[in-house]
Amino acid sequence: MPVLNTNISGKFTPLRDGVLVRSMKFSETITKGGIIVLDDNATTRGIHPRWAEVIAVGREQDDVQVGQWVLVAHGRWSRGFTLNGEESRTVDPKDILGISDTPPDEDIYAPTMGHQTNV
Repeated sequence: MPVLNTNISGKFTPLRDGVLVRSMKFSETITKGGIIVLDDNATTRGIHPRWAEVIAVGREQDDVQVGQWVLVAHGRWSRGFTLNGEESRTVDPKDILGISDTPPDEDIYAPTMGHQTNV
């Protein structure tokens, strides 16, 4: 998914109970055996939730904290923008399916984040 041509520098605070995330990947995955699983986001095979790391929360956000990882329902994130040189996206807290205090296990994280996996 393309990033908007918007570069923001400095501190960014989401409104109310909003959530700002990073590390949401949309690239292809290559298995250990060399099989390429294409990035087919927005097609039937590409519809799945994605993990992201929380980097800021709104003042009214009570459920999610900075540094946690959230599993976001498919397509329920903003287009993306550059914040202090890093791709970031906003997420509606109603579309967060789960929360983790640690990064997802590589076997779970890889297919949804675009990293190589040991399948």
